[in-house]
Amino acid sequence: MSDAIRPQLLEAFAKLRVADVRDGMDTLGLHHTGSMSPDIRPLWRTRACGIARTVRYLPYDGPAPDKTGEAYWKEYVPWYYKEVGSYPWVGEIEDGDFVVIDQSGVNAGLMGSQNTLDCTARGARGFVSNGGVRDTDEVILQEIPFWSAMVSQTMVQNRIKFDSQQIPVNVGGITVTPGDVIVADGDGVVVVPQDVAVDVARFADEERRRDMATRRKLYETLGRSEDSTVREEDPS
Repeated sequence: MSDAIRPQLLEAFAKLRVADVRDGMDTLGLHHTGSMSPDIRPLWRTRACGIARTVRYLPYDGPAPDKTGEAYWKEYVPWYYKEVGSYPWVGEIEDGDFVVIDQSGVNAGLMGSQNTLDCTARGARGFVSNGGVRDTDEVILQEIPFWSAMVSQTMVQNRIKFDSQQIPVNVGGITVTPGDVIVADGDGVVVVPQDVAVDVARFADEERRRDMATRRKLYETLGRSEDSTVREEDPS
């Protein structure tokens, strides 16, 4: 993705709901493209969008730990994180990235309160995984946008291993390619292929504006005070 198009896409999708984006995709005839499985749900009610940075982990097929007690933490765990369950992609995160994790469906907490915060500090806008997330009370408290197939208790040792990054991955039944646009909210996650993203954003924004105008009139009829969902925010 060029340096010029990236900020344009981030700005274009910033106000769009998943429903708007879904309608924009349908307008282009992409009715059965992009929507992740309903099994991929938000950890808490929020919304986020960004550019897909993909990573894949596989089930661990090596020997069981040969250390216990203090030796487990001093010897086995450091070895595991360095040689097996590493996170080489974290240092590559760019501002605006949406981290897409193919965890092969393994129930393990690859991401938790500390490393999600680290990734956010590096510029990550959100996370989606077909595996699990842990430390969820803290992740919610820290307001980290996260969508996943499950909540996990475990660490990754003896469970998963790093495979690759910045490759096409399958999460929630959808193939995600690095550079695709990810939009996520309470309705789930939708993936917009990079080559149609500009047109999808245009049609989606038209639908968003129509919806806001219609609901604004209904607010008036019902005597409801306007909120941010029915009015454009003052850019100043």
